[in-house]
Amino acid sequence: MGETLKVGLLGYGTVGSEVGHILEKHSEMISKRVGATIKVSKVLVRDASRARKNPIPAGASIETDISAILDDPELDILVEVMGGIDPAYGWIRAALEAGKHVITANKELIAVHGGELLDLARDNSADLYFEAAVAGGIPVIHPLREALIGNRIELIMGIVNGTTNYILTQMEQGNSYEAALKEAQDLGYAEADPSADVDGHDAAAKISILASIAFGSRVTPDDVFTEGISRLSIDDLAYAEELGWVIKLIGLAKRVEGGVDVRVHPTLLPGDHPLASVKDEFNAIFIEGDSVGELMFYGQGAGGLPTASAVVGDVIDVARNTMAGATGMLGCTCFDDNRVIPIDEVVSSYYLRTAVLDRPGVLAKIASAFGRYDVSLAKVLQMQTLEEDRAELVMVTHESQEANVRKALEEIDSLEEVVGVESLIRAEITEGN
Repeated sequence: MGETLKVGLLGYGTVGSEVGHILEKHSEMISKRVGATIKVSKVLVRDASRARKNPIPAGASIETDISAILDDPELDILVEVMGGIDPAYGWIRAALEAGKHVITANKELIAVHGGELLDLARDNSADLYFEAAVAGGIPVIHPLREALIGNRIELIMGIVNGTTNYILTQMEQGNSYEAALKEAQDLGYAEADPSADVDGHDAAAKISILASIAFGSRVTPDDVFTEGISRLSIDDLAYAEELGWVIKLIGLAKRVEGGVDVRVHPTLLPGDHPLASVKDEFNAIFIEGDSVGELMFYGQGAGGLPTASAVVGDVIDVARNTMAGATGMLGCTCFDDNRVIPIDEVVSSYYLRTAVLDRPGVLAKIASAFGRYDVSLAKVLQMQTLEEDRAELVMVTHESQEANVRKALEEIDSLEEVVGVESLIRAEITEGN
């Protein structure tokens, strides 16, 4: 192939080294598919002396100063896989302003600054692609932006964090949260500081990106109600299984009257829901469109090779655009300004677990309190006796407004016969489940 497109790679760790390896290993095949040779010419690293899993691609120089890449007029494509907003944000802005195309796997950056950067790319006839930012090796951004663009997307539900899904799978098997988290850390699924995963912030960034694309309306992580898994009990997962349900950390985005509903929290799902069978570190995204119906995307949502696969796919797309003279065609597609409804206005079913004194009339008092706030109960089960005079009640409500449920629970928690409200978990279930 006569023409060569040069790539500058920012970061050569778990993902970056696999990107370099794939581009070099499949160079001939990629060249045939693009109509040009794609060559990594420069690699930015923090420590040039550090040993690496994969060697630097042949002919590429190792740089420790970003200016060597940003100021190189021969560099066509910048690939950012370092993560974090700073300094990546400034570097990507500078690259786009110089007309360089950018591929990034940086979910935080795209979630917060994606709209601005997409418009900047369009204004400079450059491309900005970010397939790997949401689901690693699972292709979902491209389908939403292109293949499904003729649909009105009504719902997205995703298991988009492999760490929490692994932990919940272990808890389903009877392991405590603490033991499951330690095992996830030992296996490399969780960081030493796991808060971004277990507190739901990673999933919130990802669902905000998906919601922005699907609804054509800007959603940022600050708009997303976020609740993690650290307060879940293995009792709740066991009760869910007994009732034919499962609990997953779900990123949810759906159209509702008056706006869009976007949130992340542990969610009760029917056992036959497509997401219910997704186990361990695997991810899945469930989409409903008005024309296409229901779709499910499943696979490895993290890891060096799966993420690098998505990055390389973006590199190839950008290279094809470059060869066709069709770069910079798409800026931010958030043309609407839909209201993200606050959590108090959310309407959902709820799973509630309450410890009570085992006395006559307790359930009647609880049901009466719910009734005063227009919350009706679909199921009530006495699961076990905790002590001689105490029992545990599991209740599932019909669809109710969150604010009303919380007001009712405040009153219930103050009852003399109630020891404490142990769990509140939102549910995506139908009346028949």
